[in-house]
Parts: sequence; C-alpha cells; structure tokens
Amino acid sequence: MKTVLITAYAVNPYKGSEDAMGWNMILQALKNHRVIAVTRKNNQPAIEKYCKEHPENEHFDRLSCYYFDWPSWAIRWKKGPLLSMIYYYLWQLTLAIWLFRKRLNPDLVHNLNFHNDWTPSFLWILGKPFVWGHVGHHNKIPRQYILPIYGPRTYLQDRLLWVIKNIFWYADPFLWLCKHKADVIICMNNAAVEKLRLKNNFIIHPSVAADKENSYISQDLQHSFNILSVGRLVPLKGFDLTIRGFAWFYNNLPAADRAKVSLTIAGSGPAAELLHKIAREEQVEGVIKFIDWLPREEVKKLYANATLFLYPSHEGAGMVVPEAMSFGLPVICLDNDGPGKLVAPSSCLLVKQDEYWPTVKAISEKLQHLYWNSPLLAQEKLLATERHQDLFQWNVRGKMLNKVYTYAAEKNSSCSLA
Repeated sequence: MKTVLITAYAVNPYKGSEDAMGWNMILQALKNHRVIAVTRKNNQPAIEKYCKEHPENEHFDRLSCYYFDWPSWAIRWKKGPLLSMIYYYLWQLTLAIWLFRKRLNPDLVHNLNFHNDWTPSFLWILGKPFVWGHVGHHNKIPRQYILPIYGPRTYLQDRLLWVIKNIFWYADPFLWLCKHKADVIICMNNAAVEKLRLKNNFIIHPSVAADKENSYISQDLQHSFNILSVGRLVPLKGFDLTIRGFAWFYNNLPAADRAKVSLTIAGSGPAAELLHKIAREEQVEGVIKFIDWLPREEVKKLYANATLFLYPSHEGAGMVVPEAMSFGLPVICLDNDGPGKLVAPSSCLLVKQDEYWPTVKAISEKLQHLYWNSPLLAQEKLLATERHQDLFQWNVRGKMLNKVYTYAAEKNSSCSLA
C-alpha cells in the first residue's frame, strides 16, 4: 500500500462538477492507498462535515487532509475567470514550496485538477514519482456560436483568453518542465495530447463519472416528454442553442402534443437575462422552467423525471453528461471533443458543428426523431445506460488510478499503462 499525496484545488462532497470529481477521485484512491489530500481552506468545512456524517467508511482512517491558501487580504483581487486562473497558477507554485518545507514524504504525488492544459503543476520539485491530471483541453468557442449571440465584448474576452493560453503553451518554461517531469499524464481527450505535443507516458481517460442511481423513482413518463438541461448559464455551455433548438421543435408540434412537452433549465450565471430574452423572442418562455439553483439531491430528482438530456455545450468535458446517463437519459450534444466524446460513438444524437442556424435546426430535428420514434428513444436509453456502466462509474476511475500509480512508482519495471 502506497502513500499518495493528492493536490486538488476543488474538492467538495456536496457539490457537482470539478468539486465532485476531486472528492470522488480521492475516495477511489483511498480504496488501495493511504492518501494525503491537500486542497484550499474553503473546502475544509465540507470535507470535515462529510467525514463525520459517514463514520462507516473505513477508508477514512487512511485519509489525512491539509489545507493551503494565501491570506484573505492577498487574494481580494481574485475576481472573474481570468484572475481566478492566474491565482490558480500562483497557488500551484506556492503550494509546492509549502509542501517541500513540510516534508510529508509520500511515495508519489498527484496533481489532480483543475482540468486545464495550460497551467502547470510544480509538484515535481518534491522529487517523487509525479502524476499530472486529469489534463483537459477547451477549444475556443467557434465564432458562429458566440459573436452573433453574445456580442463583441464576450467574443473578444474569449479570444483574449485563447491568446493567453497560447502564450503558456508555447512560451512558459514551467509548463514544459511539468510535462517532461511527469511520470504519467492523464489526459481527458485527444485534444489535450495534441496541444501539449505528448509523445509518451500519457493515458487518455475521461475524468467525469457518476455512480448509478437506483434510489430515485421517476414519475410515469408515458404521456410526457420532459427535456432537461443543467449547467452554469455562460456562453461556453450553449444554452442559447438549447432554447432555440427546443423552440423550433415545440412550435412545429400539433397543439395537442405541445401539452406533453416541457424544457427545464437548471442553473444560474451571467447569461441568464439574455437566455430569458431569447426564450421570449422564440415564444417559449412560458413552456421553459428556469431554476436558478438546487441542492444536488434535488437535481437528481430532475434527472429521474426527465425523458432526455439536451446539452449543446462547447466545453472539453461535462460532468452533467455521465450524471444524465446514470439515469439512462439519451444525450443530445454537439459532435466535439467534449460531450461529443462522452456519449456512445454509435449514438445518432450527435449534432454536427455547423453554422449557427443549421445547428439549431439539427437540434430540433433530433428532438423530433426522439419524440415521434419510440423505438429510437428506447434504443438511445439503452445505449446511454450501457455507456455509463462500461466507462462512467467511479470504480472505473479507481482501477485506472491504481494502474497509473503502479506504473509511476515502478516506471523502470515491466509495468505497463496499457
């Protein structure tokens, strides 16, 4: 049994997305190893609360937690996504120095998240076998999906961030050191491999997962068609496509069928006002239920009572996709390096990235096919269930971690990543 030091910027047992991934990956590592988990101080109350609420978990005896942050007066400037990522970079650097001075002496070290391929980890300075990842890649939002909808300011902000990323990819010596010092790099998709120009010592494995939910009993959905979309209301998530694709589908239904159909959007964010405006323009505001925020247990009830999941996001991952598939929900998404690589390759619900209005039309057509074709809906539900069972349960991540840790610690032996 090895002692693994895991650093994770975001860890919270009660949240979703990055926080949920951080916590669940730590739990999976605990099954086979002693874990020293290091995260930010703001995550301490939730972690301690969860451990107290679950004394039955015998693995917690092998968990030691440390919390590191800059003083509050030193991070008042950390506002907005760009400044937050700059703080994340500096947090990684100062954390490694802090850990070097603490001399915890693990067998290997693992920088777990923030799922991006342009800010390096500095854990290699600890002189231990070093695992980096999951490392993800977010492409810039295609121009046709951002400029006409969200305006020049949002477009320029997105392109400025892309320029900054390129500076790190091609000019940051610490990023070069990180990828060359890492014994194993866990990549979320091929795009990360290509952007980092990796040749060896990497594995491609999704970061997102969700355990199968059996405790939520859905209502009788025989006479309803409930479409669900969950996420932060920002341009990256493509909720404008969700609304317009739904509107084209809904407005072309016979009046008797419209009563069976609904769309629920669960999430909050700066694009909320614009999305409400789009819903009004498309004359479907009264049919769409906007929910600002819900606890995770309430979100699970939404999944349980949905017919399908609509998620035309431009991101490089998407925690909500395996969550939806854990409830057997078919997923309509763009055919990209993010959600498009999470759904079953044989699914017929992938939407080609095209010009804006052809994409809206394609989404509406996918909804029509599922609404009018019950065998197709049943087939896609089965595909989602099988895909989740094969690839998106947390124990699959645990087996991958065990293999990666063994390889990193015994790199010069006959151990293989394959």
